[in-house]
Amino acid sequence: MRHIAKLLHTAWTETTGDRDNGASRSSDGLLDIRLSTPGSARIGTNPEQLLAAGWSASFASAIALAARKTKITLPAKVSIDAEVDLNLGDNGYFLCARFNVTIPGLASHVAKDLIDEAEELCPYSKATRGNVEVTVTLV
Repeated sequence: MRHIAKLLHTAWTETTGDRDNGASRSSDGLLDIRLSTPGSARIGTNPEQLLAAGWSASFASAIALAARKTKITLPAKVSIDAEVDLNLGDNGYFLCARFNVTIPGLASHVAKDLIDEAEELCPYSKATRGNVEVTVTLV
């Protein structure tokens, strides 16, 4: 187990049902969503969309942290188009992800260095390293 120097946050949700016909709600009520299978007529989101949103937000924060550490001013329009694929293979289900990162106004080598550092800083990237194939592209 890792030593925890300081607990920063604990997210709590309750999910009833499953990805086909479920719902998730956070303890503070700010997240209150219905779940549905991609392509179904049912209104709702799916776990892959939730992962893409959370991971890309965390990755953007890691880019900002990398920029602060190197005293680089980021432009206001940093964006990440995140795609998370649910796949089925011989050994069962697995995920793949693609991040298309836009950092306008920075030289491409500077932006690439920030992205490389963010891959080391982002807790989602750390948690999935070696388990989820990820392609990060500067666009």
